[in-house]
Amino acid sequence: MTSTVRTGGAHAPSAPEFPMPRAEGCPFDPPPALKKEQEQGPLRKVRLWDGTTPWLVTRYADQRALLADPRTSADITRPGYPSSAPVRGSSFSFILMDDPEHARQRRMVTAPFTIKRVEAMRPAVQKIVDGLIDDMLAGPPRADLVQAFALPVPSLVICELLGVPYADHDFFQENSKILISRSAAPEERAAAHAKLIGYLDELMGHKIARPADDLLSGLGTRVEAGELSRREAAEMGVLLLIAGHETTANMIALGTLALLEHPDQLALLRDSDDPKAVAGAVEELLRYLNITHGGRRRVAVEDIEIGGEVIRAGEGIIVPNDIGNRDPEVFADPDRLDLGRDARRHVAFGFGVHQCLGQPLARMELQVVYGTLYRRIPTLRLDAGLEDLSFKHDGAVYGVYELPVAW
Repeated sequence: MTSTVRTGGAHAPSAPEFPMPRAEGCPFDPPPALKKEQEQGPLRKVRLWDGTTPWLVTRYADQRALLADPRTSADITRPGYPSSAPVRGSSFSFILMDDPEHARQRRMVTAPFTIKRVEAMRPAVQKIVDGLIDDMLAGPPRADLVQAFALPVPSLVICELLGVPYADHDFFQENSKILISRSAAPEERAAAHAKLIGYLDELMGHKIARPADDLLSGLGTRVEAGELSRREAAEMGVLLLIAGHETTANMIALGTLALLEHPDQLALLRDSDDPKAVAGAVEELLRYLNITHGGRRRVAVEDIEIGGEVIRAGEGIIVPNDIGNRDPEVFADPDRLDLGRDARRHVAFGFGVHQCLGQPLARMELQVVYGTLYRRIPTLRLDAGLEDLSFKHDGAVYGVYELPVAW
């Protein structure tokens, strides 16, 4: 790579545009152009919507190193941060903050997501999964798996955990879609965000007045103690509500589609009653697929020498975990779905202090789903051509809009 490209300037427009489109008919793989960048070098320059040219980090080892490096910042308001859209005002979301404030707020919501607490929820999640499958089997032998199963499972779970009425799921799911859509106008996203904040703020008021055994009531206690503002608590609620259902729902549907397209691998999972084999399959599907496909974003606060280059203070950094998880130096034959692979080193949940808070819950839900659905409906099949499906290329969370299945 030449220094003229690395430093931007007159040569900056030569940098490829990011995000890069996926290829038609290849819904599970990273964009071919992104793979090409990985083959050409560990660090590349890409061009964003606003003309800025942050660094694209293509290799697994460099991705982990930078995500764990305290010389990088997740603060979206810092100059040079490679935002995917215009930034308005300050961020109240702790995932877009740096320590110590990030750590202080994150600790307030960590307890429900510990492995011990999550495992205690497994029987309740199993009951939800079995109940939704019962409903499917009681009706016609075909359904849209997204609406009938993939979306309700994590929505019911996160509503129970947070203390949000599931009866309101149409409202928060619709506004969540707008908020994470790349095609929505900034005004539409701002309006959806305001609606969700207003909803969570009102609900927070009820929790403060009549606390229950749920996460929002716990945040209400923090508000009463002066540790959080109502706005900060509502922002946390929005973050957890969206993250708690959007990512897992898309993973359930896209994972099912990947397995239906790889019947040999589906048979391995369907015919196994070994919890360790199911857990291993979940890790491989998390590696092979990519739900958060915009890349994790940071800005350097000091000069960082890595991958044979120097990232200067104030330069943006994009870490796309889809090509990190397809790095051939770490995962042999990385474009092959192999449920027998040890894929636990994947970076689907990120790495470092900002690693996904809800990963124990997501793992448990996926283990229950993948360990139950195909065993209980062994003849499950895709009821449409792969080319007829509509994929979520326009959102921050990737998946499929509908998944017609039959049995």
